[in-house]
Amino acid sequence: QVQLVESGGGVVQAGDSLRLSCAASGRTFSRSGMAWFRQALGKEREFGAGINWDGTSTRYADSVKGRFTISRDNAKNSVYLQMNNLKPEDTANYYCAASREYSGSRAPFYDYWGQGTQVTVSS
Repeated sequence: QVQLVESGGGVVQAGDSLRLSCAASGRTFSRSGMAWFRQALGKEREFGAGINWDGTSTRYADSVKGRFTISRDNAKNSVYLQMNNLKPEDTANYYCAASREYSGSRAPFYDYWGQGTQVTVSS
């Protein structure tokens, strides 16, 4: 079992930066693929970024590539999402997800989900 708790969301202006954190509990975290998804009001959940178990492989949605960076610290059981040059269209609830092996873009492959943290970007 892996439990995930996100933090770091807030209200910012366009062009600002935020760093989201996801604290994980459970002995299997260090072997888990991790990802950040987001869901805007009235829209489907979409993939943002994923990272494999040791941080050597990452992938990003085109919409965030070059602006967002996913990283992890297995010693701290944490995964992070550094978000730079935020845009109003980045406004969404951001979710951390964990998988036993997978770190790609398909949500059904993730086994555990956090409750989300809200990010609001004003223009």
